[in-house]
Amino acid sequence: MIETAISVVSSKALLSLFGACDQHLRRIREALGVQISAHGGRIHIEGNEQAVASATEVLEQLQAHVHRHGELDSDDVVRVLAAVANGEASLECPPIEMFRAGRKIRPRSAGQGRYLDAIRGHDIVLCTGPAGTGKTYLAVAMAAAALRQETVRKVVLVRPAVEAGESLGYLPGDLQAKINPYLRPLTDALYDMMDYDLVQRYKEEDLIEVIPLAYMRGRTLSEAFIILDEAQNTTVAQMKMFLTRMGNGSKIVVAGDTTQIDLPPNTRSGLIDALDRLRDIERIRSVKLTRGDIVRHPLVQKIVHAYEFRPKKRR
Repeated sequence: MIETAISVVSSKALLSLFGACDQHLRRIREALGVQISAHGGRIHIEGNEQAVASATEVLEQLQAHVHRHGELDSDDVVRVLAAVANGEASLECPPIEMFRAGRKIRPRSAGQGRYLDAIRGHDIVLCTGPAGTGKTYLAVAMAAAALRQETVRKVVLVRPAVEAGESLGYLPGDLQAKINPYLRPLTDALYDMMDYDLVQRYKEEDLIEVIPLAYMRGRTLSEAFIILDEAQNTTVAQMKMFLTRMGNGSKIVVAGDTTQIDLPPNTRSGLIDALDRLRDIERIRSVKLTRGDIVRHPLVQKIVHAYEFRPKKRR
């Protein structure tokens, strides 16, 4: 067991660093298995050598964040813990300003920060990664922010209606009712960021459009933020059709998980094809998120790991 200490700028900074009712402090203790206390204007950390080193780095990064921004929330703590655990440098990425007063969305991992930077700096971004890494959520947040700032005239959210083991034909209702469940993850993200009435009004005014991929054929979309979700389930021809809908002043984000392809056997995924075909084109960027970027329930990381590294069957 070893002990080290770091200086604290002020009691106010210490309060922000530890969080209300010490919630940030408890999260760090539980994640790293260290003892942390504060007295004499210093934070004292005790534990094994590696844990103390990690906790020191986490607290120093969080203290720098408090100094720059004057506040700290639980997402910031999760982001820095993940970055230190993965041996990544903490990336200071500006938050995404939402419609709701005071609502800001920040990346919670270094990978997510690189993803947002790629969207800000490129016209087309292709993002791959496992479930729970925020591929769709962050893209929708960036689209909503662009609409709020009036840098685009409309947002178009697109998804292929590909069956994942279920039969579309047996779902009740007309064609639109059958398609709506496939589009629900996109609208769920919108409702989390914007008031329900505002989303409905923007849909009625055609400022937000949520549509199946097939409805994109023959269109040209200018000054639009266009997101293709579940892109691993597009064919090569569908991906070409989608990407060529791009008009002047538009931005495209393509997101998908190449480990969950529901296409018929021997059908090449349009996302995998695009990653290879478009990799050397300027103003197009590809970003790969990993298990370390998963921000859902902690068990999701373990589930993804179990499916990626399934042991061989015993005979």
